[in-house]
Amino acid sequence: MAVNGANKLADAENPAGGLKCGDDCSDVDFAGRANWLRAAVLGANDGLVSTASLMLGVSAVKHDVRAMVVSGFAGLLAGACSMAIGEYVSVCSQRDVELAQLDRDGKRGGEEEQALPSPVQAAAASALAFSVGALLPLLAAGFIVGYRLRVAVVVAVATMALAAFGCVGAVLGRAPVAKSCARVVVGGLVAMGVTFGLMRLFRASGI
Repeated sequence: MAVNGANKLADAENPAGGLKCGDDCSDVDFAGRANWLRAAVLGANDGLVSTASLMLGVSAVKHDVRAMVVSGFAGLLAGACSMAIGEYVSVCSQRDVELAQLDRDGKRGGEEEQALPSPVQAAAASALAFSVGALLPLLAAGFIVGYRLRVAVVVAVATMALAAFGCVGAVLGRAPVAKSCARVVVGGLVAMGVTFGLMRLFRASGI
């Protein structure tokens, strides 16, 4: 009887059980980290595709390595700033809505408010992720003088990086890895090919 009473008292103090709560807490923490990592992968993918496409488009008109690298660096700066500003505005808007809801519920200043996402952190993370992806084609092209080899290396590096990003995104999203990788790679190659082909028309027409 004494043992049963002690067990009941322990169950009342900790209804869910220590092991079960620990498992749930770890799942929630993992889910939050996975969402952040997925956002980082998507940002890096955007930086890679947009910068590589821009560099290839410029190279279709002008074969100079300096023009290609400068255009890529400009794309990195513009894209990182755009990502940061867009993310900051988006998170601020979301935060305002959630704060208004907390005011209506009378929970302002509690743990719920502290758990809201930081606009500055989100903006910095987006800019950093974009920059990391954009640096890959820049580094690939910066040290190669020959035009055709430079273009081939940029495309090869971009393809391998896209495959890696697709694999990471598939694992985090629990999607089929092969299908996800193929979708990301094909989409990136189409973007680069369309940009290069259309800009090639300007060179052919002498504009």
